[in-house]
Amino acid sequence: MCFSATANFVGSGVLGAVGVVTLTKVKHRRELLFASLPTLFAVHQFMEGFVWLGLDGILSPAVTHDMGAAFVIYAQGLLPFLMPLSIMLFEQTRARRRTMLPFVILGTLLTLYMLWGLAAYPLQVSVAGNSIVYVNYATNRTWVAVLYVIATCGSLFFSKVRAMVLFGAANLIILLTVMAVKRYAFTSLWCAYAAVASVIILAYFWKSSGIRPFKYIEAI
Repeated sequence: MCFSATANFVGSGVLGAVGVVTLTKVKHRRELLFASLPTLFAVHQFMEGFVWLGLDGILSPAVTHDMGAAFVIYAQGLLPFLMPLSIMLFEQTRARRRTMLPFVILGTLLTLYMLWGLAAYPLQVSVAGNSIVYVNYATNRTWVAVLYVIATCGSLFFSKVRAMVLFGAANLIILLTVMAVKRYAFTSLWCAYAAVASVIILAYFWKSSGIRPFKYIEAI
């Protein structure tokens, strides 16, 4: 996140509260992964707080690198898989879940590539323009960024749940804005603003309690 460790830790605390409340609204196991996203973002922002502490000289370079690696593994390695999978599990019908399947496959392949790249090439962590910059030779490529956008946002637009489409639109706008204004700090900034956008998830679970759980009568 921008500015400081304090911003990350405070943001993490707020998102943690949002995540806990969201999880209390879950009524079916298929809802669990999507409802967990705010909590996962909270943990994610908490980890980056330690990266800031390291870059400020409070923690050792080894700890700074390890926390930075953990942050990037989730942001680049796991999120492209978890996001479409959470949407597919949430959908009610077999036909709708089949629509999500290509995004899950793409996310899986992208996750495998990202994890390989992060293991094969060194990660560089630095500060530029009040933002943290994560650089890896394999993952910082334009074609990877395009597939990342498709995997993380694409399935949201095919959902029957209006709130998911809204969440996807918010994330896409944020993502494109960050890429246009501060592409060098894309990983840190987009994850921060996507985390803030996760309040849409809470609003959905809060307001839809009367119509859930859906009748998941068909297998994936």
